[in-house]
Amino acid sequence: MKLVSSKEAAAILGLSLQGIHYRIKKGQLKSEKKDGKIFVYIDEKDTKISKEVLNNFQPSVVDNQKALIQSKDDQIALLQKTIKLMRKQYKNEIVRLEQNQDKIFTIFQSEVDLLKSAFNEMKTIYQIENKPKLETKSNIKSSIYFTIKDFFLYMQDHNKTNKEIKQIIIDKIKLGDKRFIYDKNKNKLTILKDKFLDII
Repeated sequence: MKLVSSKEAAAILGLSLQGIHYRIKKGQLKSEKKDGKIFVYIDEKDTKISKEVLNNFQPSVVDNQKALIQSKDDQIALLQKTIKLMRKQYKNEIVRLEQNQDKIFTIFQSEVDLLKSAFNEMKTIYQIENKPKLETKSNIKSSIYFTIKDFFLYMQDHNKTNKEIKQIIIDKIKLGDKRFIYDKNKNKLTILKDKFLDII
C-alpha cells in the first residue's frame, strides 16, 4: 500500500476529490490525517495501472503556471501598446493645440489691425483745426454749421455718450446724410446745424 495525498489519489483512481472523500466515508478507502491534511492508502496495483495518470497529474500544475505566465505577458504587452497609443495621442493633441493657438493669434492680430485702422479713421474725421480764424464773410456764414466740439456738446446734452456720438457720425456719413459733409481730400468734417430730432 502506498500513502498519497487526496489529490494524487483522485488522479490515480480517476475520481474527483468528492469521490475520494465519499469512498473514505464509506470505508472503501483507507485514509490517514496528518497536519490537518488527508492522505489515502492506494493499492500498489492501482498505482502501477494508473502511473501514467499520476505522471500526467504533475505536469498539469506546470501547464497552469505556464498559462498564468503567458497571461501575464499578454497583459504586459497590451499595457505597453496602450501606453504607446496614449503617447501618440498626447503628441497629436499638443500639435493640434499649437496649430489652433497660431490660428487664434492670427485672428486676434487681424482684429487689432482693424481696430487701429478704425481708430485712425476716427482720428482723421474728428481732427479739429487749432488755427485762429479771421472774421470774414465765410466765418459769418459758418454760423450755420456746428463745430465738431459743439456737436459733441449738443449731443451730450441729449444724453448721448461719446461712443454713441462717434457711431452716429460714421453712420450718417456712410448713409450720405447731407447734414454731415466729409471732405476726404482735406480730411475735414462739416456738420450743418439742425435739431437732429431723428437722432436724439
